[in-house]
Amino acid sequence: MVLDTPTLYFRAFFGVPDTIRSPDGMPVNAVRGTLDFVSHLIGTYKPDRLVACFDADWRPAFRVEAIPSYKAHRVLAEAPAGASGADGVDVEEVPDTLSPQVPVIEAALDALGIARAEAPGFEADDVLATLAERWSGHGPVDVVTMDRDLYQMVDDARQIRVLNIGKGVTKLEVVTDAVLREKYGISGNEYADFAALRGDPSDGLPGVTGIGEKTAAALISQYRDLPGVRAAATDPTSTLKPAQRKRIAEAAGYLDAAPTVVRVVRDAPVVEHDDMLPREAKDPIMAAMLAEKFGLKTAMARVIRVMGER
Repeated sequence: MVLDTPTLYFRAFFGVPDTIRSPDGMPVNAVRGTLDFVSHLIGTYKPDRLVACFDADWRPAFRVEAIPSYKAHRVLAEAPAGASGADGVDVEEVPDTLSPQVPVIEAALDALGIARAEAPGFEADDVLATLAERWSGHGPVDVVTMDRDLYQMVDDARQIRVLNIGKGVTKLEVVTDAVLREKYGISGNEYADFAALRGDPSDGLPGVTGIGEKTAAALISQYRDLPGVRAAATDPTSTLKPAQRKRIAEAAGYLDAAPTVVRVVRDAPVVEHDDMLPREAKDPIMAAMLAEKFGLKTAMARVIRVMGER
């Protein structure tokens, strides 16, 4: 199981009341919610391997270079020109009371022995995809997220599915190829091309004007992939409507760049980590200290209990 950790803690932050606070008054709703999510996922799905994936760069340069509008609306401050490492990453707009909670989440995961992983210059999505790709063929893989872009990883033959937590972890949707075919009329390996055509305003991706979700799905289903759709637009014998031909031709620049942005990287340089999920806390003293300091005794104890019950 691979966790889209930023999605988990954002979901927790906005879903758990900020009245949940540590003994000294610090909001810990995102921490509590994330730990509760993790304990539910472990208790329900009982993974042998578990990795909490993080963004090393939430807006990678290679995607911004392809489409400058990529996530531009979320930038709080741009990285200084020529900066490298952490200083070379744009600052994402994050609620003031969430930022201080992220290091606590990281410390809690470390104390529990739940692996954390990232890849320099890449997003958490790329880490999720890389690990899912690496593990495929060795048993089922669950990708926990609410980012539909990761539907491109769904592959029934290789036992890779997405657990979409958009409606909450206890009401998550198990997404398989069968689900995608019922919902969109396409399979996981067609999803990235479909998403490129459709676009995604939440990520600053315009898509092709006049081509919405249904039309994009129908085009990919009929012409197999994005190159097939583009070829049909220039083929006078294809059944594409004149307006669709025109719009696809006008979007040529965008469609050249979109696959680089939409497709997850499946061979990102993920940092070394031990992904085996332990049956007891790796650092029980630190786990107890964090539980005491931040008022997380019940949440931490629950994670430790379900780890041991697998």
